[in-house]
Amino acid sequence: MTDHNRVNQLMADARALVPALIERQAEAAELGRLPDATIADMQRSGFFRIMQPKRYGGFELPPQVFFDVQQTLAEGCMSTAWVLGVVAIHNWQLGMFDDRAQQDVWSEDSSVLISSSYMPVGKVSRVEGGYMLSGHWGFSSGSKHCQWAFLGGMAPPATPGEAHDYRTFLVPLSDYRIVDNWDVSGLQGTGSNDIVIDEPVFVPEHRTHRSMDGFSGENPGCAVNTSPLFTLPFGQIFTRAVACSSIGALQGVVNSYIEVNRERVGLNDGAKVAQDPNVQMALANAVAAVAECRATLRDDLNYFVNSAERGESLEMSERIQRRFHAASISKKCADAVNELFIACGAQGIFRGHPLNRAWLDINAGRQHVANNPFKFGRNLGATLLGAKNTDFFL
Repeated sequence: MTDHNRVNQLMADARALVPALIERQAEAAELGRLPDATIADMQRSGFFRIMQPKRYGGFELPPQVFFDVQQTLAEGCMSTAWVLGVVAIHNWQLGMFDDRAQQDVWSEDSSVLISSSYMPVGKVSRVEGGYMLSGHWGFSSGSKHCQWAFLGGMAPPATPGEAHDYRTFLVPLSDYRIVDNWDVSGLQGTGSNDIVIDEPVFVPEHRTHRSMDGFSGENPGCAVNTSPLFTLPFGQIFTRAVACSSIGALQGVVNSYIEVNRERVGLNDGAKVAQDPNVQMALANAVAAVAECRATLRDDLNYFVNSAERGESLEMSERIQRRFHAASISKKCADAVNELFIACGAQGIFRGHPLNRAWLDINAGRQHVANNPFKFGRNLGATLLGAKNTDFFL
């Protein structure tokens, strides 16, 4: 299948799945994770393989394709899109690891999935051939559907006096336990449970990925996965994976908002809701937010992909500004859906209202640390005024 035909098929499958995702929203919320049928549907359509190395059955397609699929699924269920965003991006990141790590995960089954918690809270000690790792991590989305986990920690230096080194540690399910504590108001279906390693476990050197390699694009996996895709800056792609489901969820709200309010009559005054200026303006702002976020996303991804294909270094000023773009997505979407919620009236507070779950989900997504625009906006403004950069997850 050509890439063009595959992209068309992926988008058609994503669009076709939206009605089923809407029907499964309540089930996902009750389970506190995605229904098995949803994971099976995404596996069958190859959504997890979009950016996975071709050597292990992946498609190695551009990130724009991945984010288009994610946003489409979010029109039906933001929890589903969120899990896809996080877990499928791991298939891309594993392609940056030493090939021995890729073989460890995919040699027998290339559909095996990986969850994560990048919090740098792991207790790490250096031993011969690798590291001993233990700790308690939170917010591991999709963890119950995965057989491995990426866990964050600061590796002590090999030479005394040098700085600690942030790394992602790849750990099999047999080495950790999942704490079923996902009891939340939004993104209930993501199953973002805690992960615990009580007693230190051994992680070989080849099952770690240095943050600085993800920053520079000089990853061990590039020795075997030669596509420029695997030289893209990890921080810039992953942060969009936890932001862009908000765009699709907001589009889903726009769709249902038009359908619900086109002919609705207010219960108190008998006036047509569609003629309410507040409703009209809230809807216009939401449509504009979707268009703005999508256009900015496309421009940012084009910059990163084109630079990678030309083998060009990325300007720090561009990294900083475009990191702020990614962090601003969730705020723009949350502001728009909150305005729609207020203009919706009291009906919007009912759990069965088509706006209610997306309102909770988008605001929950806004709480992710990567989606806080103020930290990254301050860094952008400060560097423009001559201060030193304080962010290196770029």
